[in-house]
Amino acid sequence: MTRQRMYILTAFSALLFLFLNWAFADGMFKLGHLFSMKIGSGETATNYFTNMTIFTYLFLALIIVAGVVQAQRIPESGVDIAPVTTKTEGQTEDPKSWRLLLGNVYFAVLWLPLRFFIGYEWLTAGEHKVRSSAWMDGGTALKGFWKGATAIPEGAVASRAGTYDWYHNLLTYMLNNEWYTWFAKLIAVGEFLIGLGLIVGAVVGIAAFFGTLLNFSFMMAGTVSSNPVMFGITVFLVLGWKVAGYFGLDRYLLPTLGAPWKAGSLIQGEGVTGMRPEAARGPKAPA
Repeated sequence: MTRQRMYILTAFSALLFLFLNWAFADGMFKLGHLFSMKIGSGETATNYFTNMTIFTYLFLALIIVAGVVQAQRIPESGVDIAPVTTKTEGQTEDPKSWRLLLGNVYFAVLWLPLRFFIGYEWLTAGEHKVRSSAWMDGGTALKGFWKGATAIPEGAVASRAGTYDWYHNLLTYMLNNEWYTWFAKLIAVGEFLIGLGLIVGAVVGIAAFFGTLLNFSFMMAGTVSSNPVMFGITVFLVLGWKVAGYFGLDRYLLPTLGAPWKAGSLIQGEGVTGMRPEAARGPKAPA
């Protein structure tokens, strides 16, 4: 890895973030809504904090700054980041590029546009629900959603959620037992926390997993909307959990807390530690 290549990765990441917002979000570049965007009309209009478009430009700036800072820390001679290939009986090796993307912190800047885009989508959806009495006081919004998903329209053979009988029966059971009274709060707060975790880079893999679980549940209930796009992108964040949060709290959380198969520095009595590129002072990268 060289500084020039790092700059190229940074430029690609910035363009990817712009593309995601252009293709899959509306009005995220409006200068007139930098610090205010009201939803609704008249006296009932609500100004949601997460709808301010200033966040689009802030996230773009953070991507560029993170990439430039990372590039400046690379020695002028570059560093060798080629993955070590080990031959194990019965083991099939992944492509080197895939191993670098999922496990090398020099490629962490590529995960920032995905984290910021998906995280912001969840954060916005979560704020809308958390500030809505239909979700936080009785769960009437979720009750209506479950009713619509389980209702069988005239002339149809199944409900929206009836592609699989077990899922239709599950929603019907939850509806009949009034689970929406507490489940709505769980969804609202969960969406907000998923978005916050992805944006600040805290346990990205876990946050992304629960994001895919929600997207999957909504799609199973017959709701398409933005769920397919969010599900597809978030799956990649689950796969890249080791380095996706490097520019964030995971830089310290993962090595400190560890994983079920590897104790972190806190368990080992070494205190808080951070991820550092092991090859930061390595030899010159091959051309």
